[in-house]
Amino acid sequence: MAFKFKSSSREPMSEINVTPFVDVMLVLLIIFMVTAPLLTVGVQVDLPESSADSLPEEQEPLTLTINSKGEIFIQESKVEYDKITAKILAVSKNRTDTRIYVRGDKTINYGRVLEIMGMLSGSGFTKVALISEPYKER
Repeated sequence: MAFKFKSSSREPMSEINVTPFVDVMLVLLIIFMVTAPLLTVGVQVDLPESSADSLPEEQEPLTLTINSKGEIFIQESKVEYDKITAKILAVSKNRTDTRIYVRGDKTINYGRVLEIMGMLSGSGFTKVALISEPYKER
């Protein structure tokens, strides 16, 4: 008795199915687009608006924030007023050419923001700039 095997008309697939790959990549893209803006915001402040263009960035700048209560933060850590210069020098590794962005809440006294900027400039920092929200037409 001879056995006859049924030959399959289906051959192994030799191509990669890219549809699941594209689906996964699109989901990852959406996740990164949603989470990326959340990574740059540290302390919540209500910034004033400005029509000036944004500056190009070569390296990660230091951010000094003054919230509506007058509390001062370097990046996200709270700092006392008299220790600002020492803390920024330590974080920037004594490099006075480090770019420092000052974010002041729009309800805070303008003189307080200028006082802190003047203290930074007097300490030898040459790249101190104010941050504002882009101007929105109403």
